[in-house]
Amino acid sequence: MEVLSSRILLRPNALERSRRFYAETLGLAVYREFGPPDHPGVVFFLGQGFLELSGSGGDGGDGDDAGAGEGVSLWLQVRDVAAEEERLRRAGVTVLREARTEPWGLIEAWIADPDGHRIVLVQVPPGHPLRRDPR
Repeated sequence: MEVLSSRILLRPNALERSRRFYAETLGLAVYREFGPPDHPGVVFFLGQGFLELSGSGGDGGDGDDAGAGEGVSLWLQVRDVAAEEERLRRAGVTVLREARTEPWGLIEAWIADPDGHRIVLVQVPPGHPLRRDPR
């Protein structure tokens, strides 16, 4: 698998409290903010990687997380989510959720590692703001 970028996803129990901790207490710089104004997510620079805070603890996005490791996910950007999903299925990897386009415009599929930790495979389609954002 050719990984184009990655990040750690945290689904904190109290989003605003965690946001203050990472921004103010640890002093991490903000890479980008996204989502609805009343419940925004934030991505921080984390050395050579990124840390995303969004959603809430135990939130599988749509409640369909099949018991995967709650609250922490590995986010891997790939060129073709559907092709990777098919390749991984053939290799016996557990697919938690098939590839689909999310409301925020990314194409995602969820798989599980051998311990049940969720890995989010992400494809950034042409025209998505992540392809145009100069930051």
